[in-house]
Order: sequence, then structure tokens, then C-alpha cells
Amino acid sequence: MKKFEYKVIHTCKQSGARVGKFTTPHGEITTPVFMPVGTQATVKSLTPAELDDAGAEIILSNSYHLYMRPGHRLVESAGGLHRFMAWDKPILTDSGGFQVFSLSDLRKINDDGVEFKSHLDGGRHFITPEDAMDIQHCLGADIIMAFDECSRYGADFDTAKDAMHRTLNWLKRCKKYHDSDNQMLFPIVQGNMFPELRRISITETLPYAECGLAIGGLSVGEPKSVMYSLMDELQPLYPDNMPRYLMGVGSPDCLVEGVLRGIDMFDCVLPTRIARNGTAFTSKGKITVRNGIYKDDFGVLDDRCGCYCCRNYSKAYLRHLINTDEILGGRMLSLHNITYLIDLMKRMREAIMNDCFLDFVKKFRESREYC
Repeated sequence: MKKFEYKVIHTCKQSGARVGKFTTPHGEITTPVFMPVGTQATVKSLTPAELDDAGAEIILSNSYHLYMRPGHRLVESAGGLHRFMAWDKPILTDSGGFQVFSLSDLRKINDDGVEFKSHLDGGRHFITPEDAMDIQHCLGADIIMAFDECSRYGADFDTAKDAMHRTLNWLKRCKKYHDSDNQMLFPIVQGNMFPELRRISITETLPYAECGLAIGGLSVGEPKSVMYSLMDELQPLYPDNMPRYLMGVGSPDCLVEGVLRGIDMFDCVLPTRIARNGTAFTSKGKITVRNGIYKDDFGVLDDRCGCYCCRNYSKAYLRHLINTDEILGGRMLSLHNITYLIDLMKRMREAIMNDCFLDFVKKFRESREYC
């Protein structure tokens, strides 16, 4: 058996959306899939067993944060991320490019790499594409990302073009340096909000894609209509024989619209971030349990959900936990939100397998789940 292989299991006759199987050294992933984000080698407040029970098949960790602490060499000495965090299923690590991009005034970019100041202690660091590969080699994830430059939303054409070409040049260096057949390198398509640049980027990126392609630089502040329009531009250019990964996207509506536009993999910190603030995705729309209307609401968060939170706790109790800053509140809402999104992906796969995904999309758009 090949260490990495992607097979399309079924293509929906109604919509063209697809279900696939992605084989990795740490197990199979059924796509389309949502990947919970474990930024610092943990999905905030949740154990690997809880993620497994929720149905998670793969998680994402962040190279930049793990490079900063505890250090990629330490993780390597622990046996890699899988052993370090006790997760025996597939892991994807991003290259750190987006995190460096988000440092804004703390970094300087040139053709060699990125110089930046640590957000922890102000210390200076310089990362090259080769360094980004070395860090991810040490972390030992199944899927690793090429080092890229994500230009800001609102950047002019020339700035976006320069960032796109730098990303392509860095990709060539990443590909040359990467030599592990236990890790699959995903190149990243950039080009900001300019369809012409996006088309150039994907055309020049595809020769470097072996079993996976990432779409970066979206969901960075642009209207969703702009994101969907760019995805429409890219969809005819995707290869059929590999998964397509839309980076940093995780609201329910974006997941549905992404799958409709040919995307197979998604990740986002959104479900756990809003959970810590008391907000939950539900089959009846978003609920913010810290609000006063839930003070004496003893109904469950979502009667369609079978997670531990929904089997045991009322909205009134969850409101109490959130408003008193009890850790359990954020934990339970995080568990619920992750479970909700994983179940949403399952519902989409079922609709695709039954050749009725357009019907699913229509009903979803009309529902309170569409946010």
C-alpha cells in the first residue's frame, strides 16, 4: 500500500461534489473533512480521547507556535508530535507563514525568508523556506505545508503579485529541501483577491503537487461573496487525483459552500474560540449561552446532537459556567462545536453519496444553521 494515496469514492451526480479516501501513514481520512486546530499541540481544553469520540480523523498543529515553544527539536526528541501529544491519527502542520504574516509590524520579508520578532519575548528570528521544512520534519506531521507569503486583504495588484511569485520561488526551495517519503508536502496557491493572479498561481503550483493542494490567503477579511467568486474561478483548474485544502475556513456556511465548490479539507480555530466566549453552533442557529434569556432555560443546547455536553447539560447550567469563568463551560462548548462541525461534514458526505447534495445545500441555505 502506498503511504499517501487519494481516491475519489463517489461524485455526486447532482452537484459534482465528491467523497474521497485519503491514505496517510497514520490512517485514512474520509473527505470532505473538517480538521480541529491544535495550535500548540492541543485542541484547546480537549483530550485526544474526546476528539476521537467526536469523530475527528485528523487535526492541525502550528509550526510557528511549536517552533517558539517548546521548540521543534524538543518535539523531535519526544518522538514527534504524535507521541508528544498522544494522538495516533493523522496530523497536518502549517508552515508558519500565516502566523508570521499576522505579526504585521514585527516582521520583514525578503526573497531569502522572513525576519520577525517573537511575540513572546521580542527576540529576533529569521526563517527561510528550508527552515520551515526542517521545523516540520522535526515535528513529524503526516502532511506539511510549503512556506508561503500571504498578502493582506486590500493589497494592491503589484504587492499581491510580488507575494505570489515569492511564494512560488519558496515552493521550489521547499520541494528541493524536502526529502521525507513519510510526509506529504502540500504547495499553497496564493494571489490575493485577483483572479488573474490566482489562475497563474495554481497553474505554476500544480507541477509541485504530488498528493494535495492548498488554497491560502482567503478568509482574511474579504466578504464571503468575494471568497466564493475566487473559488469558482479555481474549481475548474483543480486536479481530480488529490485532495484540495482550503486553509483557515470553518464556519458552517463556508464549509457547505466550499464543498459545493470542490474543496475536500478545511481547518479553523473558530469552533473552540467562540466556545470560550459562550457561543455554540446548533441545528437552530448560533446560540450565545451567556445571554440572560438562557438563565432558566433547562433545555439542552441542541437536541439533534449526541455529544457529551448535549446529553448531560442544560443551557442554564452552561450559562452559569461561562459567566463564572469555569473551565468546564468552555470545554463543553468546544466539544459540542467540534462535534457539530464533524457531524455537518458527515451529513454532507451522506448527501453526496445519495446524489442529492444540491438539495442539501438548498435546505441548508434556507435553515438557521446558515450563518
